[in-house]
Amino acid sequence: MTDTTAPTVVPSTSGRRLHLPIPLRWGDLDAFNHVNNTAMLKLLEEARVRAFWAPAAGEDAPETALLDSSIYSGILTLIARQEIEYFAPVPYQRQPLDVQMWFGKLGGSSIEVCYEVFSPIETSPTRTLYARATTVVVKVDAATGRPMRLTPEERAAWSPYLGEPLVYAHRR
Repeated sequence: MTDTTAPTVVPSTSGRRLHLPIPLRWGDLDAFNHVNNTAMLKLLEEARVRAFWAPAAGEDAPETALLDSSIYSGILTLIARQEIEYFAPVPYQRQPLDVQMWFGKLGGSSIEVCYEVFSPIETSPTRTLYARATTVVVKVDAATGRPMRLTPEERAAWSPYLGEPLVYAHRR
């Protein structure tokens, strides 16, 4: 049996992508029996945590997981902006969603994280794209509240995942 929770890396035409399997919870569904739009933000948050937070001893994590998540680290990662475009309702399913992530931009103290949320890899040869999203994350000094520059180590780990930023088709 394969580990369906381990992240994988798949090359794409515009850079590499992280593939993070994110399981659904029954509580993510709404009265219409599909994943609620606000629950999608939590699923994307879970993907970010798995992609960026350094693993504890014995945990698997992608090479992008560098940030110390301890409250004593002195570093905060704050959300400056989020945008989601939905394409299809997400039904409850036992297999984890395939959340694909890459960076649209690495700024001085910010990163633009791009996502595509697909149906589980194991379900069928035809995949459903449920949503695309972008989150701008700013690295901040916890003591001063001021932005912190990305380190050379962070840039080295994240640069291979630079790709084209998302363009939203249905924006008015």
